[in-house]
This record gives sequence, structure tokens and C-alpha cells, in this order.
Amino acid sequence: MAYRADDDYDYLFKVVLIGDSGVGKSNLLTRFTRNEFSLESKSTIGVEFATRSIRVDDKVVKAQIWDTAGQERLLLARNRLVFNFIR
Repeated sequence: MAYRADDDYDYLFKVVLIGDSGVGKSNLLTRFTRNEFSLESKSTIGVEFATRSIRVDDKVVKAQIWDTAGQERLLLARNRLVFNFIR
């Protein structure tokens, strides 16, 4: 069941979606956070971010999800994002 209050949570998970271009990272993000799916999605430029909170056994679990661009030319920027994200 979805939970709406984004500032109130018991557990926080930070997730970075990494992979080649065109494999479905953006669709995974959109499906999980907005329950939408599109066969005609466009390539991510830079980084997209979304959150979703759900209630599990009387605890609120919040996921912060970062969708990275899969293009090879953006590899350095993606690596910097991941490094800063896990620090």
C-alpha cells in the first residue's frame, strides 16, 4: 500500500539505476513511482530522481531512486554521481 507523507519514514533506501542506454531504467523508475509505462520513452539526459514510500508491517519504507543516463559519453558524470551518492 502506498504511503504519502514523504518526510515521515522509518527506513530510507537510496537506489541508483545504472545500465546501458535503452535497457529500461527510466521505465522501471516510472512504473514503480507513478505506476505508468510507455513503450515510447526517450533517453535520459543527465539524471532523473523520484521517490516512493510504502508501508510494510507498520513501518514506512521510503525509496529515493536515481535514474542515470546510459550513454557512454556521460559515463564520467554518472560515475561521479554514484561516488558522491554512496559517501
